[in-house]
Amino acid sequence: QPPRSCEDYWWEWKHCRGLRHAFHHYYAHGELPTCDRWREDYEACRAWEKGRAASAQVRPAPPQRAAASSSGRLWTLRKSPPPDWYLPLDQ
Repeated sequence: QPPRSCEDYWWEWKHCRGLRHAFHHYYAHGELPTCDRWREDYEACRAWEKGRAASAQVRPAPPQRAAASSSGRLWTLRKSPPPDWYLPLDQ
């Protein structure tokens, strides 16, 4: 059984193809979003509902943290604040 209803995959696909989402994704990532996965998951979900075939199982979504960590960190994490964190900045 798919983890979500088939309508959820349909609405995610429709949202992904929307102009507002495409503009935001292009602004943030520099490329248009690829929405093929949502369409494939929707079709697999419908095929599973019709025939309950094991070959039509929906793939699990990749973890978002793995995608974020592969892009590299912008800041180095630290254990404590700097010793002079409360002093005003030099101007």
